Amino acid sequence: MLSGLLIIIGLCVFEIVSSLDNAVVNADVLATMSVRWRKWFLIWGIFFSVFLVRGLLPWLIVWFANPSLGMWGALTATFSNDPHVAETLEQSAPILLIGGGIFLVFLFLHWLFLEPKNFGLPSEKFFHKQGGWFYALVSILLTVVIWYALKIDPMMGFAASMGASIFFITHGFKEHAASVEAGMKTKSNLTDISKLLYLEVLDASFSIDGVIGAFAFTMSVPLILLGNGVGALVVRELTIKGVDQIRRYPYLKNGAMYSIFCLGVIMLLHSFGYHIPEYVTPIITFIVVGYFLVKSIKNPITNP
Repeated sequence: MLSGLLIIIGLCVFEIVSSLDNAVVNADVLATMSVRWRKWFLIWGIFFSVFLVRGLLPWLIVWFANPSLGMWGALTATFSNDPHVAETLEQSAPILLIGGGIFLVFLFLHWLFLEPKNFGLPSEKFFHKQGGWFYALVSILLTVVIWYALKIDPMMGFAASMGASIFFITHGFKEHAASVEAGMKTKSNLTDISKLLYLEVLDASFSIDGVIGAFAFTMSVPLILLGNGVGALVVRELTIKGVDQIRRYPYLKNGAMYSIFCLGVIMLLHSFGYHIPEYVTPIITFIVVGYFLVKSIKNPITNP
């Protein structure tokens, strides 16, 4: 029970810090919408983003990693206590973990090399100046991981390439979303319903990071649903009331990205057979996020 509670709290913290950008974007767009449509998004958006998307994604991921179970079998397997089903899920774990690990490590490296940021560590400025090396580095990393994965299981190599593909697909969408958001600030002819649809799709894309990272904490889908669900509800509350406060803490995003990197490495190590106790992941998340939270409190932005 203690281990499960630690995992749920860790998932909740990870979901919150990894969704801060989403909360800020949502708040900026909601500020341009009428009261009626804001309420619609905040009420029905909870159903779609928190329950539907975060409920379906873990099931789809388990189904992808275990196609022999079928759609219904993958759904029931996530809540089953059958030892045979548990063994099947355990055998497929390396396929799931290697794809998720590649996705998260790529996400971190893109932030480290290319994205604008508040420099929380001296090394970040150095890596940011070497931005052109991002694509070379991730290409070499993917090649090396696939090379060793193919020696174990061809499906692991395929899953690693899938993790890279999902990263570039979601990254492309987020880049497009950023340009759309900039357009919303300059165009007054966009309808509230178009903004609502934009926010719902954006929420779905941001939820992918949190769901994939959750498998570094545990393979138990019920725990993932609970931890991510509570975290997503907190993010909704921050969207309504606390975005200005979030902006005052310049290094929270740094903490989120370093925790994402740690989770990605843990997932890759797990996929290659290195056992790491489940309690290690939430502890690392608490330490990393806590460090950058304290750093942010000591160095707040006075006019966000």
